[in-house]
Amino acid sequence: MRAFVEVDLTAIAANIRTISSRVDSEILAVVKADAYGHGLVPVAKAATAAGASWLGVALLEEAFTLRDNGVAAPIISWLTPPSSDFKRAIELEIDLAVPTILHLKLIEAAGKKAGKRPRVHIEVDTGMTRGGLLNEWAEFLTLINSSEVEVIGFWSHFARADEPKESANTEQLKIFEQRLEELYGVGVAPKYVHFANSAATLANPKSHNQIVRLGIAMYGLSPDVKTMGSSESLGLKPAMVLNAELHLVKDVPVGSSVGYGGTVVTSKDTKLGIVSMGYSDGIPRNTSNLAGVYVAGKRAPTIGRVSMDQFVVDLGVDSTAQSGDIVTVFGGAGYTIDEWAFAAGTINYEIVTRIASRVPRIYK
Repeated sequence: MRAFVEVDLTAIAANIRTISSRVDSEILAVVKADAYGHGLVPVAKAATAAGASWLGVALLEEAFTLRDNGVAAPIISWLTPPSSDFKRAIELEIDLAVPTILHLKLIEAAGKKAGKRPRVHIEVDTGMTRGGLLNEWAEFLTLINSSEVEVIGFWSHFARADEPKESANTEQLKIFEQRLEELYGVGVAPKYVHFANSAATLANPKSHNQIVRLGIAMYGLSPDVKTMGSSESLGLKPAMVLNAELHLVKDVPVGSSVGYGGTVVTSKDTKLGIVSMGYSDGIPRNTSNLAGVYVAGKRAPTIGRVSMDQFVVDLGVDSTAQSGDIVTVFGGAGYTIDEWAFAAGTINYEIVTRIASRVPRIYK
């Protein structure tokens, strides 16, 4: 097989149970973006089997796919532009985020067409300055009590939860609690309040409320290695291993330029391996030689530019690797996902979510 991802569903289940044992809140498993590249439906089913009470997605299309595949757990979808199919969402009992007055009106209208009372989670902007009610909040309060929706939840999102010592976290929480009191003041009392993402779940108990939303931590990765520690130190097990086949192995002499633009020239005689993956598969084009693969019992760093369908690694002159060998790109005994993220100047979230759909997922 040219390239494939191994997903350890037992690791995902173990991560959920580990975190669940540390909190008193219900667990919402965030499975947006194809479950961070791990596979939407298999991960959703594994997560609910492991004790997650809720599922969270960005897009309604993701929620529809879950329902179409027999997933009956409560689902909230929070990135729903005005053109979204709210009627179908309501018919399928998918909870909807309300970030604006316009959304409230559209969801109300869709509920009338569906003949059902929509379930909504009010989203407030507490400092992320992204989604959620901000300047419309005062007007929203005059409308919500007489609206034709069922307010199930109230929520917001931290901007810097992966920096636990930042005062911004305290400020956001203060605003959040103030907005909640104002909502109570107009006679609306949501059953579920949720604010904590993975980082806040791990580091900010004051933000836990009735639900915590597990994203990156559920997949066994640290929200930020520098500020919060590694997966291992957090008691998490990474669930993804990326493998690929060596297209060929070749001996090259000193002074050989490698890849497009000849950006690297070999400093000695060596052996190169051509890995049958590239940036079309999700390998970052700007990866440095701080990342690579594990093959024949050794690490082999990348060399030269990543191409669309392949990249080159320096195996070393004494390597026993051969054409057709399977290399571990990251995970398992290979380079970590965090090492790949550092080598590409990005975050572990991007490394796992960018692995293309043309790379098959195999589930343990």
